[in-house]
Amino acid sequence: MKIDFANLQYQHELYKNEIEEAILKVARNCNFIMGNEVEKLEISLQEFTGAKYAISCSSGTDALLLAMMALDIKPGDEVITTPFTFIATTETIAFLGATPVFVDIDEKTYNINPDLIEEKITSKTKAIIPVSLYGQPADMDKINEIAKKYNLKVIVDGAQSFGSTYNGTMDSSLADISTTSFFPAKPLGCYGDGGAIFTNDEILSNKMKSLRLHGQLKRYHHKYIGIGGRLDTIQAAVLNVKLKYYAKDLALRQEVAFKYTKALANKSNLVLSYIDEKATSAWAQYSLRVKNRDELQEKLKKAGIPTAVHYPMPLHLQECFTYLGYKKGDFPVSEIVSNEILSLPMNPYVTDEEIEYIVENI
Repeated sequence: MKIDFANLQYQHELYKNEIEEAILKVARNCNFIMGNEVEKLEISLQEFTGAKYAISCSSGTDALLLAMMALDIKPGDEVITTPFTFIATTETIAFLGATPVFVDIDEKTYNINPDLIEEKITSKTKAIIPVSLYGQPADMDKINEIAKKYNLKVIVDGAQSFGSTYNGTMDSSLADISTTSFFPAKPLGCYGDGGAIFTNDEILSNKMKSLRLHGQLKRYHHKYIGIGGRLDTIQAAVLNVKLKYYAKDLALRQEVAFKYTKALANKSNLVLSYIDEKATSAWAQYSLRVKNRDELQEKLKKAGIPTAVHYPMPLHLQECFTYLGYKKGDFPVSEIVSNEILSLPMNPYVTDEEIEYIVENI
């Protein structure tokens, strides 16, 4: 059996006619930048998430960058986040000249451990960036409580968690600003790079809209130093089609995850995915932990089962962050998880037969 990890081809076939017609419509109109499809998408994103303002942008990375720019994060500031995430979370902090300050993760959810945050707060701390890893929001009650106590801003890195919830609220409305990614392999993906930013603050919304257009308020009149961070119209057109079916896809992801967990529950040598009772996950990944990961990964590969490691090296040990002065052993939970974590094929279309085959081989 040959299994597809993300199964993007199958999804395209499902919505092929609508998506290709939407792309052709943009091509015929030649309105490639900030076309009508972009505004339509932003309105639909607001309706789907319940956030007051949705601002589309060029990528999940630029979403984080724009969020921090809107909050005036600058050189000398400190931003608290997790070392167990994709590099964009921390890369954007460093890009603005601010200092990433790491806090270790919770061993069950793999998200930032809120009980360790306060000890890292200094007079230079300006914000906290929790990551909704693998699709599950962090413990936002505790994080927002700490932020309020110390007058800090919170940005949710929801690149993997669009459509997830915490205490019944979608992750797009859990902080001062929330971001997401529409990278093709994400739960809601476009056909290139794309992202979005969410907020309930009108002032922040207007500022981020300006920042993504080189800081201009009207053509060639610039209030801020901004970036070219727009989502192109073709990607918006693709997302407009896929968003219509996204609730169904999310439900199918839940089913796939449930079936994996049920089928693997009696495997004592595995640590399975854990979802907090307050949260729901978008299941960007189904990840488990195993001691002999490399051996298992090689066996699965020979059986035609693709896997991935998200992520093999925590950020405090990456060469580009050596200037921060961290060393091995500083964040032990992140280091243990990075050595054991393994992601199985995850998409809405994983069949029962494929799950059975994967579990047999594990």
